[in-house]
Amino acid sequence: MDLVNATIDSNYFLQLSLNLIPVIVIVIIGMACWFIVRYSKQLVFWRKFTIDRAELGLSGPTIIIKPNIEDQQIAYKLWVELSTRKIGLPIDYDHDVIVELYNSWYEFFKLTRELIKDIPVTKIKDKDTQAIVNLSIDILNEGLRPHLTKWQARFRKWYDVQLELPDNIKKSPQEIQSSYDDYQQMIEEIRLVNKKLIKYRNLLERMAFEKK
Repeated sequence: MDLVNATIDSNYFLQLSLNLIPVIVIVIIGMACWFIVRYSKQLVFWRKFTIDRAELGLSGPTIIIKPNIEDQQIAYKLWVELSTRKIGLPIDYDHDVIVELYNSWYEFFKLTRELIKDIPVTKIKDKDTQAIVNLSIDILNEGLRPHLTKWQARFRKWYDVQLELPDNIKKSPQEIQSSYDDYQQMIEEIRLVNKKLIKYRNLLERMAFEKK
């Protein structure tokens, strides 16, 4: 099918006729190419997320992933756990109870481990899924575990004893915990972990809800 037909009539006049069908096809293809190039960054299947693991205070270089629907589901489950617990929200150091915070951290540790275990082994072979899983494991092993190992058991032991003392019966949990000898150091380290967890939650939110 020719795009342009040229004929010469009996009076030797040149007549040109334009075939609209191929013209329309070419225009549609051109517009489609322009749309893909113009909006490719906004399309889900083109979208990439940069995970700066160094920024989160974890090991490893910056990595880039392209999460698919299954990866987004994993990110969403982890995001829900972080967003519905105190672990992924800013801490109010004047009102939050440290023991309850540690309970939340410990439960998140267990649930995250279970979520990771539930990922099909066939999916783990995907490098982008591996990136999400490895980052989550780093959050547990390098973000939460060192702090919990250092502080949780000894603070709980001290706190349980303090609750039974007659002088503390009328005191609030916040007043009691603030009298801990290493309270300021513990709080500063909690603050650092909390900042990492908030960044981690924000990253999971971007993945789950396809934010730029």
